[in-house]
Amino acid sequence: MGGPQVPEDRLIARAREGDARAYEDLVRRHEQLAFRTAWVLTGSAADAEDAVQDAFVKAWKALGRFKPGAPFRPWLLAIVAREAATRRRSAGRRAAWTARAAQDERWAPPVPEAPTEVAVLRRERAATLLAALERLEPRDREVVELRHVLGLSERETAAALRCRPGTVKSRLSRALDRLRADLEERP
Repeated sequence: MGGPQVPEDRLIARAREGDARAYEDLVRRHEQLAFRTAWVLTGSAADAEDAVQDAFVKAWKALGRFKPGAPFRPWLLAIVAREAATRRRSAGRRAAWTARAAQDERWAPPVPEAPTEVAVLRRERAATLLAALERLEPRDREVVELRHVLGLSERETAAALRCRPGTVKSRLSRALDRLRADLEERP
């Protein structure tokens, strides 16, 4: 554990040759983002876990088709997104994940202690924003969450949503306009 980190392209090459340990290292590097992406798309932690597990198995089997030198993360996130979409369709539900995420301290960044009034105002602002996100159409909410909540790049968001980066830009722009309008309408 104490040595330098092996470059991702080397791990991919070793995994393509059948090195399961190299693939395990790739999984460890991407499992948290893969889970969070699947959670955004399924709305369920259990469905997200299942989707990610199946996606990693499918990615392992498909490594021979992965283009050497191509970015691994968008390729993997596209597989995760397909599995998550399958889970969402079969489950037929979308839970209010943003409310759970706001209450789940594991996903929240550490916040230094603030005076009580400041903390109350922060919680109110966060609750207002989360409620506005929930009122967005699922398609708008997904693009905002992937880009701004998870911090995926346009390319990674496009892979997760199975569309072009330009489509991500236009969807995101419209979704943010709707979010701003909603926030301005409400006191």
